Amino acid sequence: MNRREALRSLGAMTASVTVAPYLGADEIRNFPQSTQLDGEFIPTPSHVGGLQVLNDDARRRTLAAAFDRLIPGDELGPSATEAGCIEFLDGQLAGPWGEGATMYRETPLQPHAEELTQAPQFIATPRERYETGLDALNDWTRDNDGAEFAELAPERQDQILSDMEQGNIDLGQGVHTQAFFEMMLVSVREGYFSDPIYGGNRDMAGWKLIGFPGARYDYRLYADHTGEKLDLIPVSLIPQD
Repeated sequence: MNRREALRSLGAMTASVTVAPYLGADEIRNFPQSTQLDGEFIPTPSHVGGLQVLNDDARRRTLAAAFDRLIPGDELGPSATEAGCIEFLDGQLAGPWGEGATMYRETPLQPHAEELTQAPQFIATPRERYETGLDALNDWTRDNDGAEFAELAPERQDQILSDMEQGNIDLGQGVHTQAFFEMMLVSVREGYFSDPIYGGNRDMAGWKLIGFPGARYDYRLYADHTGEKLDLIPVSLIPQD
């Protein structure tokens, strides 16, 4: 498992992008300057101060180690934790998503529903699933390797994550191992490519990696430049002074 495998699902998107992932470009001008947001609606960064949920040292170390194996740092860009993926997930777990606000979590569980949706049904919230899953992963590695997941060699961490993905590891009652791996993989991808206003994609490293120009007001000025190298500098939702 490596960066390219973790980002494989983005292949179709990157193939259609015609911008370059580096800074210093000359941009097309004459876009609207008078459009302003009411101050109450100006977006503000969601993650300020310390961590709100992922403040248990063992869980945070385990998650950071897993994230950095799913998206390791290399010559193309920073690792997941360097890009702020822990802060991104912490913000999500502290909000409505972490509370399962949009999930139906009433009993009884319906096994046939899982067959129809091809996905497991959960009563636990995403926040609870992360807490239970990280604890179970550490318990499993202590029993089988004599150490926490974060203390293992990178090659061993890769093997464990691969076995989780394939369903070859049972983390115990209350943890759907494959679904827990998939949740971590989705979270680290979202953190790496989200708008920086949500805490991840620090310095827009993920966008620069794939050449995405960011949250721009309008792309109509570039509609007639298909196939051209525009070299647009990524723009975040974070208000600029």
